[in-house]
Formats: sequence, structure tokens, C-alpha cells
Amino acid sequence: MPKDHEGIGASSKRREDVRFLTGAGNYTDDINVNGQAYVHFLRSDVAHGRLTKVDTSEAEGMPGVIRVFTGADFEGVGGLPCGWCVTDRHGQPMQEPAHPVLAQGKVRHVGDPIAAVVAETAEQARDAAEAIEVDIEDLPAVVDMKAALKDDATKVHDDLSSNLCYDWGFVEENREAVDKAINEAAHVTTLELKNQRLVANPMEPRVAVGDFNRATGEHTLYTTSQNPHVIRLLMGAFVLGIPEHKLRVVAPDVGGGFGSKIFHYAEEAFCTFAAKAVNRPVKWTSSRSEAFISDAHGRDHVTKIELALDKDNNFTAIRTETYANMGAYLSTFAPSVPTWLHGTLMAGNYKTPLIYVNVKAVFTNTVPVDAYRGAGRPEATFQLERVIDKAARELGVDPIALRRQNFVTEFPYATPVAVEYDTGDYNGTMDVLEKMADLSGFEARRKESEARGKLRGLGLNCYIEACGIAPSQLVGQLGARAGLYESATVRVNATGGIVVMTGSHSHGQGHETTFPQVIADMIGIDADMVEIEHGDTANTPMGMGTYGSRSIAVGGSAMVRAAEKVINKAKKIAAHLMEASEADIELKDGQFSVAGTDKSVAWGDVTLAAYVPHNYPLDEIEPGLEETAFYDPSNFTYPAGAYACEVEVDPETGKVEIKRFAAADDFGNIINPMIVDGQVHGGIGQGIGQALLENCVYDESGQILSASFMDYAMPRADDVPFYDVDHSSQTPCTHNPLGVKGCGEAGAIGSPPAVVNAVIDALHSGGHKVDHIDMPVSPARVWAAMNA
Repeated sequence: MPKDHEGIGASSKRREDVRFLTGAGNYTDDINVNGQAYVHFLRSDVAHGRLTKVDTSEAEGMPGVIRVFTGADFEGVGGLPCGWCVTDRHGQPMQEPAHPVLAQGKVRHVGDPIAAVVAETAEQARDAAEAIEVDIEDLPAVVDMKAALKDDATKVHDDLSSNLCYDWGFVEENREAVDKAINEAAHVTTLELKNQRLVANPMEPRVAVGDFNRATGEHTLYTTSQNPHVIRLLMGAFVLGIPEHKLRVVAPDVGGGFGSKIFHYAEEAFCTFAAKAVNRPVKWTSSRSEAFISDAHGRDHVTKIELALDKDNNFTAIRTETYANMGAYLSTFAPSVPTWLHGTLMAGNYKTPLIYVNVKAVFTNTVPVDAYRGAGRPEATFQLERVIDKAARELGVDPIALRRQNFVTEFPYATPVAVEYDTGDYNGTMDVLEKMADLSGFEARRKESEARGKLRGLGLNCYIEACGIAPSQLVGQLGARAGLYESATVRVNATGGIVVMTGSHSHGQGHETTFPQVIADMIGIDADMVEIEHGDTANTPMGMGTYGSRSIAVGGSAMVRAAEKVINKAKKIAAHLMEASEADIELKDGQFSVAGTDKSVAWGDVTLAAYVPHNYPLDEIEPGLEETAFYDPSNFTYPAGAYACEVEVDPETGKVEIKRFAAADDFGNIINPMIVDGQVHGGIGQGIGQALLENCVYDESGQILSASFMDYAMPRADDVPFYDVDHSSQTPCTHNPLGVKGCGEAGAIGSPPAVVNAVIDALHSGGHKVDHIDMPVSPARVWAAMNA
């Protein structure tokens, strides 16, 4: 009999934490291949320039140097591919420049790799790289997006017509109607704001180890990746021309990603290429400083949003214009983030009938920008929830009442931006929030703060996001160059134990705990009888990996479908063993029984019989018990929630302190509440980091001014409060077998507007008529706004 606390809905402890907390994890940097050499990349220290000289002769003669590579070694090798092509509002495909593994002719951002030294030790490789003579003819750098689009702006890519990647309009046929609605509205609230550039900074910097077996012609890449199968496909097919059956990609334990480890990077391709070229395994480990100029950054949008309301305060139209920074090159999924992952969420939780979203994606001489936790949805939510708060203040109405009045209340609901919400209860979630946050007691808390000379503010926010990005047929029409299904193989051993091989990848989500809970619940066995294998293309089915809160909604659904096939076959075997009709077989608590009788046979007896088929009717039942399923969802899932934040502002210094934070989320059905709590806590922490602290800054020449933790302020324990979280408001998803929605990004989506709304409210309570402060809402910015 199974343990009664291990299935769906149980807060089982994370089994993977045993190795993580005891130092027994196996991260990529822990992998050392016999005979490996080390690589160090010489990176550009200027943002934009023409390479006039790369002299490697001195470096080649230095101790331990095996070989020095430059861009010339990669002529004829493919560039790093972009995985999504956006078509602009005029029907033209985006401008898509080449992205070489090592710079060829020009450097386009600080950190662009110029040369790479492979040596016996990492220190020897670094010393030799410093001996390479490089002459760069400086060119003007373009950093500001609007300036980059001027006719006289220097082009980041000489072969493109301009620095405009695309000018996207959505929904284009709504444009005139939106303009008309705004012109005729009883009230229009306008807000200009920024979603500042962020650096992901996961716990583990990136690592790549390339290996080549001359005897078999097989390449192996060990890498810090959220989706090893996608890396194998992109690198093998489009960069190095390696057949997939000759290329193995392994992503072992990965210490966080937040999106930055989805993408295919030059260092992965280089190590794979160089391992064959020098006939040695080649290893690269990023330093933290190197990560600041080589890992894809996040956000970096500048937006003007307009919200139109009628005389009864009903939302009638939304119009936005956004400039989205692509950086110097197109990272793997970069074009989709400000378009299909952002524009389609501009309806939020509200029944606004007309919406038009314009996005101009711009090339600049900065590090490429791509998906970062939430990817487009935080940007959309921040715009929407800030402008709604401003509208409530302008109209003199309660911000909660204004939101409630405009909530979507009937489902399914087709938004004007081409998505359909299947379920939700936004009023119910707000009801939960009002109680858990004790909003009725806020005024008393405000007076207590004022008595201590502090300004107290309350900020509210509602969000909705699209998770489990899908379906493949739809995203293919939208420009995706890959399918967005997920896969699983369920292998049952003769003694009843199960191994699940999944295309999803875990980099902190707890798959090794939650996935067994699902399988154990389906069969009625102990969860410790189920093992999860992931991260190795050699023994897992082709999958799209983990991002966009798709692990349980898409990967888990594939696992369920494979397990259902296994159970169906096991019922055939059980029926044969009990000489009964297959239609009469039931499975419960690990026992197969014949309905209406006392006949039964245990799970382990059936699995043994699957591999000892002494008396099978072989024309009806094959030996073995193993099944594979590919799951392609029919729609996104739509988690939603309502957050409340209370802050105190010191009017003497502008310092903001978060005093209370409450989060009420609807994630559909919950597999493991404890893990969900952790995901929300982490997301809120990152959102608070964006709201108050983090900011990646470039100067006019393209030099990054926040290239280390000395200048880039990551949140610490004393920057965040204890959170009050609740996910009891559950409206199950209607189109996946588990009814789940996803929880990994919610906290990072919902928290920034709640924090900023609270700060603005605090300032107004002190008589400071401040409409907006761009993130991060630092003491200096708050003080300046109060004293403007």
C-alpha cells in the first residue's frame, strides 16, 4: 500500500535537496574529462569597432598553449541561430543579422568574443589571451534605442538597412478603432515608463565542456542548460553541421537559470568545435564578471501606455508604444518576448474591448537581451497595473473597486489580443487578498507609521500570465522555428519500480519530487518507487526543455499520457492473469481488481508478468512495459493573482522599506504546496529586486557601468519581508489532464507594480504629487521625486 501523504497535493520534502545541501550535487563545473584543456576568451573592451589587427603570434608561443582561435577559424561555420522570426505590421520578416561564434570584422558590444586560447591550464589560457595584440578602430556606439533609430545613427550591422529589427503592430486591424476610442473617451490616462535592463545572475555561472571521440565520431557537450535537446538541435543543425545521432548534450545539475540558460551561446559551440580541432576535451567556466557581459540580459523596454475609460469608468481601449532592446545580436528567443509573450497579455484581467500594441525592436551596442523570469508578461503587467493605479488616482476612485468593475467574470473569455482564458475567478482571488492582507487595518498602520515620521503606502496589483507556451501549430504560425510540445518515457521494471525519462529539465523547480508524486498518485504506489531522469539527450526523448512555467503543465502532461498507456497495457496483463475481461479491470492503491468481485492482483505481480510472459497470448500482448508520449497542448495556461504590498518611505532619505507583502494566486490544481510556496517566494524576491534595487546601466559609449556586484545591487535577505502567500483560489485548467497552470514566474510578474504602486501611494499620503518613478525605486530617485 502507498504512503498516504506522498501523492498529488502533499508537501513532500524535495528529494534532490539531500545532495544539494550536502555538497553532493553534480554541476557542470564538477565535470572533468580525462585530458581536458581549458579555454579563455579574449573579449572586446569597446562597444563598437572595426577589427584591424588580431595578432596571436606571441600568445601561440606561450607556455601551455595548445591553439589560439580567431574568427577566421570559423569562416564557413554557421552563426548562432535565432529560434523565432517575427513578421512586422507591414508583413515583412524581421531583420536578422549574422551572429558569429567569434567576432569577424567587427565587435558590437563590450564582451563580444574576439579570440579564444586553449591551453593546458585555465591560468595559462588567460595569460596567453592577454598577450594577443588587438587593434580596434573605434566606431560610434548606439545605446539609446530612440537615438539608434535616427536616420544618421551608426548601424550596429552594416549589412542591415537600419537598427530597426522590426516594427510590430498587434492587433493591426484594431488600430483605427483604438485611436477613435481614445479620442472619444471620457477620460484618458497616459503614462510613460521603463522596464529597466536586468542581469539574471543565477547561482551557478555558465560552464561548457566539449569532448570528441575520434573512434566513433561522436561529440559530447556538457553545459549549463535549461533545454539540452534544443541546444543539440540548434548547434548541430545550424552551427556546426553535426548529425544529431553523433551529438550528445548533457545538462546535469543546474544552479538556477531564470531564462538566461535557455539560449544557445557561442561558448557552447566553441568548446564543441575546439574539442575536435585539438583532439582534446575543452572546458570553459565563466567568471561572475564575465557573465555580466556574456549572458543574455532581460527586460529593457521603454513604453508609453494610454488607458481610455467611459463616463462610468469602464475600460474602453488601451494603446501602447514600446521600444524593446535586442542588444547587438538576436538571442535564441529574443524577438518573441516583446511581441507574442508581451502583446498577447495586454488585456490583463480586464474586459477591455479594444487594444493595440506597437513594438519597435532595436539593435544597440549592448549585450543581447532575451527572456528573463516572466519574459514579456512582467513588462505587460507593469504597464497595465501602473496606468490603472494612476487612473484611479486621477478619477478619485478606489483602485480595488476600479479593478473589480472591469474584471473578466465569464469564461472562457476571448481577449482582443488573440488569446482565450479558459478559467479564472479574479474577484475570488481579490476577496482572498483583502482578508489575508488585512486591508481594513491599513489606515491604522499608516497612522502608526506617520507617528514615527514615516510615510506608509499601500500598493495593489492584479496579474495574469500565459504559461506552458503552446500549441506548436499556433506558435509556428507566429514565427517559432521549433515545436513546443513535451515528451516523456515511462519505463516500468520487472519488480514494479518506475523510471520516467522526461524532456523537461530541472534547474531548481523540484521535478525529482513532484513528478514522482503524480505517477505515484496515478498508480497508487510509493513515490520513492519512481525515479526521474532528465538532462541527457542520450537517454531522454526529444523535448523542448523548461521555461515559461511549462514543466508540470506540458512536461507533466506528457508524463501522464505515457503513464496512461502503461496502465492500459498493465490492465490487459492483469485481465489475462485473472482470466477476466479487460473492461472490468480497475486499478486502485496499487491493486488491479475485477469489478464486482474479490479477485485482485498487485502492481508488482503484473509488472513481473510483463517481463516473464510464459503464458501470454502473444498475438494480443507484447512483453515489456514501457511507453512514450509526446504532449502538445491546445492552449496556454493562465495563472492569475492579486498582490498587496505595504511600504514605509523615509521622507528624509527616500529609503523604501517593505513592511508587509501578501500574494493570492490561482495556479489551478497544486501538486506540491510547499514547492509552490518556494517558487512564489523566489519570484517575489526577484520582483522586489527589480522594483527597488537592480539596474544594468550603460554609458553613452557602450561601457557597462554595473558589471559586478559592487555596482549591481542584488536583493539580500534584509531587503525582503516575510511573505504571506495563499493559493487556495483554484480554478483548474480545462485543457490539460492535471488541471495545472504553472507557478514559476508569478511572483516576478506580480510584485514590481505592487511595490511601485505602494511607493507612489506613500508619497501622495505625504502631500507629494508624484505620478511615477521608474524602477529601481532607489532612495536617490524617491528623494529627488519628493523634492522636485
